[in-house]
Amino acid sequence: MAVGRKGSRRIVVDGTAYRWRLRRRPTYFQALSWTPCKFAVEHADAPGATLVVTTNQPHPSNWFGREAKPVQPSGVARAIQLALREGWIPTTPGVPFHLDQSAGFTLSP
Repeated sequence: MAVGRKGSRRIVVDGTAYRWRLRRRPTYFQALSWTPCKFAVEHADAPGATLVVTTNQPHPSNWFGREAKPVQPSGVARAIQLALREGWIPTTPGVPFHLDQSAGFTLSP
């Protein structure tokens, strides 16, 4: 699974360049606020295993107007640093590395 260049943003964390992307349109379950927002990250120059981060926020474009904080570069940088500490090797090909930060996510009422 690769992060497409179109719509992705570049971020530099500890001197290494990455690309990250949030789905513009939510999945059906994200739109209903049943599942939290996710974003993907990969190494910018030598893509390998993709990092998939599950946040504890609903998708910003959910259908019910449920308040959601935007995914900011500072949050992406923290997720990248945590994933690296937990064993993500972004330049080695392999299955996606999942980082679950969904603690505290609640379903829509």
